Order: sequence, then structure tokens, then C-alpha cells
Amino acid sequence: MALQLSHAVSDGIRRTVSRTGGILFLGFLAIQFGLQISANSAVLGFLPPEAAEQFSRNAGLALPVSGSAGVALFVVLLILSSTYFVILSRTFAQPQSEMSQFPATSTRRLGRTTIFALVGGLIVSVSVMLGTVLLVLPGLFLAASFLFFIFAVSVEDRGIISSLKRSWALARGSRLKLGVLVVVTALFGGVIGAISPLLTLADLAVAADIVTVVLTAVFFVPYYAIIASAYLQLRDGRDAPNRSTQSPGDASKIPEL
Repeated sequence: MALQLSHAVSDGIRRTVSRTGGILFLGFLAIQFGLQISANSAVLGFLPPEAAEQFSRNAGLALPVSGSAGVALFVVLLILSSTYFVILSRTFAQPQSEMSQFPATSTRRLGRTTIFALVGGLIVSVSVMLGTVLLVLPGLFLAASFLFFIFAVSVEDRGIISSLKRSWALARGSRLKLGVLVVVTALFGGVIGAISPLLTLADLAVAADIVTVVLTAVFFVPYYAIIASAYLQLRDGRDAPNRSTQSPGDASKIPEL
């Protein structure tokens, strides 16, 4: 089945403006603020007192804690972020008619799935980064190919390698359209990369952090809803023919979900 990108965008936006979409937005906002604050706090905490006092004007949002405490808080929030994306993926991948509430499966095997999402996400990030450093196109290709990794892990309860293969298979034939989503993300990163330094240079470091976090939440929550819609299109379009050709009594031929 060919991916209908316009449908994915409109359907993703509808999923975002639901009750659960609003809750997920607030959750993303809270986690991003926490990550920003803990990162700033860690940097300040490891600096000598004189340097920390001078740097604090440009540090933005931070807590008066040691560098070790800042790092510990960042790691905890990073793990919490992976848990959040598991729940987000399961929520946005449920039927549109059920978007008024979180699915009953949102916390299923949450610890195991969080670990897989965290480790697999690191593998994907490193692969895309290396591909981008070597040449831009390989990075774009890999980013589009692994766009559905988090959904394969979260929704289908697959392992890391199986989820990478599943995402690769789902993206086959639709990588150019998925690449558009990846490029839009890169353009958004460029906008943020321009706005934040300008505000910091204007002695508005706190404002820079707030604007960055809010804009990131406003962009990425609908973005993942759009990816969820694209995932559902490709998953259901490719799995449906397989289901229709199988005998109801032959459980060995049921496709792995």
C-alpha cells in the first residue's frame, strides 16, 4: 500500500487535538523542561565557582545542585522520556474512535519495552548521525527507514533487532515520502538553532529555554501523531492481505504483531 502523506498529516492532527493528545502534550512539555533544567544544572555544577557565577547569566533554567546531581536527574528523566514515548506510541496508534482515552495496553510490559526503546533509540540515533556525517543522503535514508522503530517496539512488542527490521520493511517503497517528514524535522531544528542563540545573546537565556521547550512540544507531539498515522496505514495495508489468505484454524501462519 502506498503511503498517503496528506491523510497521515490530517489524521495525525486530529489525534493530537483529542483529550489524550492534550495530556501527552503536557507530559512532553514537563519532560522537556526537566531535561533542559537538569542539563543546565549539570554544566553549572561541574564548573569552578568563579566560572559558574559568570556562566550562570547564559545558562538559562537551572537548579542550585551539584554536577553529579544534575547528571543523575538528567539520566532519570531520559529513562522517563523513553517510557513516555512508549505510552505516546501506543496511544496515538489506537483507533481514532478511541482517542478520548488511553488504551488499556499503555502500560503493558512497560519496563521491558522502555529498555528496548532506549537502547534501540540510541542505535538509531548513532546510525543516523554517522550516516549524516559521512554523507547527508545516507543519514536521511536511515532516518526514514527507522521512523517506525518506536511503534514496532511499543505497539507490536517486538525486540530491538526485530523492530529495526520491521520498521525497515514498513518504510520500503515509502522512503521518499517519509523523507519529507525527516527533512521537516531538520528544518525545525534549524529554526530552533537560530532562535535560541539570538535570545541568549540578548541576555534572555531563560526566555530562550522556555521558547525552545514550548516550540519543541508544539512541533513534536503532532509530528509523532502523524508518524503514528503513517505507521497504521502501512501496517494495516501490508498485513491485511496476509491475514485474508490464512486459514482461521492455522495459528502457525498468523503474522507476528
